[in-house]
Amino acid sequence: MGKIPPHLPPPHLRDPGDAWAVGPDGTKYWGAFGAAGLLVFHPEAGVLLQHRAEWSHHGGTWGIPGGAIRQGEEAVAGALREADEEAGVPADKVVVIFTHIKDLGFWSYTTVVVEASEVFEPVMGDSESEALAWVGLDLVDSFDLHPGFAASWPTLRERIDAHLES
Repeated sequence: MGKIPPHLPPPHLRDPGDAWAVGPDGTKYWGAFGAAGLLVFHPEAGVLLQHRAEWSHHGGTWGIPGGAIRQGEEAVAGALREADEEAGVPADKVVVIFTHIKDLGFWSYTTVVVEASEVFEPVMGDSESEALAWVGLDLVDSFDLHPGFAASWPTLRERIDAHLES
């Protein structure tokens, strides 16, 4: 899709959540109220991964659709909204299985793990994706993963496996 970010509306027309949270050490995290992403899995198809646009934070890596939580929005609702916007994930075809939260005190990221009732064709709905693909659980580690997703993947995979065994 390119290396140039899309034009943003003026600040007074954006949700206040669409901003950076800055940690005590100066590290920036997207989402003034935190962020959330949707990890969609299907027992046969694997997980839905998003190849992030080059202009985005950690662009060129693979992760899950997600983004800033809006003011007053719950993490699950934010993850579902972002996944619909970025990948056309149909909320009526997924069921929340569990959430995984990385809490830094001043900022948090919630991974919402859902199971798809059927395999659907993902659709790039904005310029934040270079590609979308269903990837087998055993192949996820072979991709150049977003650092945050890479760090959480072993725990997420373990919990998905436990769910599949139950």
